[in-house]
Amino acid sequence: MPMRRLLGILAAATAASALMAGAALSEEITVATVNNGDMIIMQKLAPEWEKATGNKVNWVVLEENVLRERVTTDIATKGGQFDVMTIGGYETPIWGKAGWLAPLNDLGADYDYDDLIAPVRSGLTVDGNLYAVPFYAESSFTLYRKDLFDAAGLKMPEQPTYDQVTEFADKLTDKSKEQYGLCLRGKPGWGENMAFVGTLVNTFGGRWFDMDWKPQLNSDAWKKAIGWYVDTMKKNGPPGISSNGFNENQTLFASGHCAMWIDATSAAGRVYDPKQSKVADKVAFAKAPVAVTPNGSAWGWAWSLAIPTSTKKADTAKSFVKWATSKAYVQRVGETEGWVAAPPGTRKSTYASADYQKAAPFAATVLAAIESADPTKQTKDPVPYTGIQFVAIPEFQGIGTQVGQAIAAAVTGEQSVDDALNGVQASVEKTMEEAGYIK
Repeated sequence: MPMRRLLGILAAATAASALMAGAALSEEITVATVNNGDMIIMQKLAPEWEKATGNKVNWVVLEENVLRERVTTDIATKGGQFDVMTIGGYETPIWGKAGWLAPLNDLGADYDYDDLIAPVRSGLTVDGNLYAVPFYAESSFTLYRKDLFDAAGLKMPEQPTYDQVTEFADKLTDKSKEQYGLCLRGKPGWGENMAFVGTLVNTFGGRWFDMDWKPQLNSDAWKKAIGWYVDTMKKNGPPGISSNGFNENQTLFASGHCAMWIDATSAAGRVYDPKQSKVADKVAFAKAPVAVTPNGSAWGWAWSLAIPTSTKKADTAKSFVKWATSKAYVQRVGETEGWVAAPPGTRKSTYASADYQKAAPFAATVLAAIESADPTKQTKDPVPYTGIQFVAIPEFQGIGTQVGQAIAAAVTGEQSVDDALNGVQASVEKTMEEAGYIK
């Protein structure tokens, strides 16, 4: 056989072998995430990671309540359906301690762990192990329409009281124009309506449990807080409140139907973005309102990416979560989507960026809110738990959703506030007794 032909055959065989090896090394990972705007951008940019690594992403994008149910079921049963999960500051320490999540301490020196905002990193760490990396983090604050306030001769203080919020909402509601004084979450779920309600109860002086783990759901503080919520929503809120979660209220506000909206600081990037908001040039912000105490009046949360120990593709999954939560990713979002859309709340370098500061007038306020959210000083009276808008115990998912359903029934008029709270007081007390908290 001529040497030239032999070399050609060998070269072809080598190329084919390399292609087969590459094919064998490439993997498809399944990523479960929430249908929020920041995650939609992650999905949009993921082909860049796919091209760089040769791997593929199979996306499962779900509404918030459904996502929580699916990933909880999968990880508790070791189903292995997902290689990367989007979870929060509630699940991470519980699941990490249970051994259900892979530690993420080994993403490399170039990941720059010290750049992560301290309270956010701390909330995802158990016994020195980081069990999830933050994609975006948030507190809560008050967004409002400065044009409507100016036209009505109203002035929003730096931190309003709930009495002032009521006064403003009364004056700014005009249902004939589909203009509602205040939009709040009403969709039942421990992470939907109860995210807001938890902070409302805190600042009204309430708590979920006393130091003996006895539920306090029918206390005067709870009744006053929920009474305020129900009365204000009936008078000044949009129709169909029990169907309105974060995304629905964001749409209402961005389309000009809400004079005020108390919700996640992460919404700021979207309602200030003229590509996504009709009121981008009319928005202003203040701190979350207070009532009896400032403790726990604004929440602390991080939507984060975690890797379940059930995955068989841990290395590829780590490559993806490193890419999606890196400084380079934040830079890439700023370049492609506009700096106002950059993932907020996770990295100091984002808030040090002149580009971000210029695009995001809310940056300093958001950073201060996130850094001041203290899950150990969240109530007026002492409590045996940590967590601001949630209680960091495994039973809270069920308890929080049950209470959320009762409050949704109260706001729609299916039952009175007293009946709703007395009902969940009895059922939650039984749950805590059966779980061994109440001796």
